Amino acid sequence: MSTVELALRVFIVDDEPPARNRLRELLIDCNAQLHLEVTGEAANGQEALDKLMDTPADVVLLDIRMPQMDGIELAGHLQKLPYPPVIIFTTAYDSYAIKAFELHAIDYLLKPIRLGRLFDALSRARTAVPLQIEVLRELLPEPRRHLAIHERGKIHLIPVEQVLFLRAELKYITVRTLDREYLIEESLTALEKEFAARFVRIHRNCLVAKEAIEGFERGGDEGDSSGWLVKLKSLPEALAISRRQQYIVKEFG
Repeated sequence: MSTVELALRVFIVDDEPPARNRLRELLIDCNAQLHLEVTGEAANGQEALDKLMDTPADVVLLDIRMPQMDGIELAGHLQKLPYPPVIIFTTAYDSYAIKAFELHAIDYLLKPIRLGRLFDALSRARTAVPLQIEVLRELLPEPRRHLAIHERGKIHLIPVEQVLFLRAELKYITVRTLDREYLIEESLTALEKEFAARFVRIHRNCLVAKEAIEGFERGGDEGDSSGWLVKLKSLPEALAISRRQQYIVKEFG
């Protein structure tokens, strides 16, 4: 008894409408030989995440160069979906990414995209495996611009520039913005390394945004505290500085 092959669900992400239209036309041509379905499209990262959480796809055709968030960072966030899609990057000129993609056997399409090349990439997609987040982090030439927050079955993107501090508590990291707190499961050490230009460690369990520092005051608890607290702009709470990190009082004071 023969089984009917399910349609390959394809989603398009590109900030330029003509590029999305071009891909739709090519996908229609591919459908003559490949059983596929275009499930939707998005012009930016948050829109893509929102739609893919509600309507999953098997393959995402993802532009690299987009404002606010590039495609490589978005690909990392997409890997946190319950069923991560296969990513096929599209790019016009990113030689750095192309060399890295070839090294890690990541599929990509050069713009202007040709029908035969797209057909080949989609044909391989059924047996491809989702990308590893660690590999995508290696491909990012700069730190992420957003942190992905899982909350009530959704993934929210929080701009890193809005984060005032990151504090480790048990297996989670508390992400504090001006409005509220979020929880993520990441390594504080890895976050410190990635965002070294933006955050400074004030304690073994806490990183503070340099631009958020308003000043310092005495009043830390006993133990490993230096007796100094850091005051943050627009937040009533002050954070303890450890003895090992007390040099920042002079450096930022």
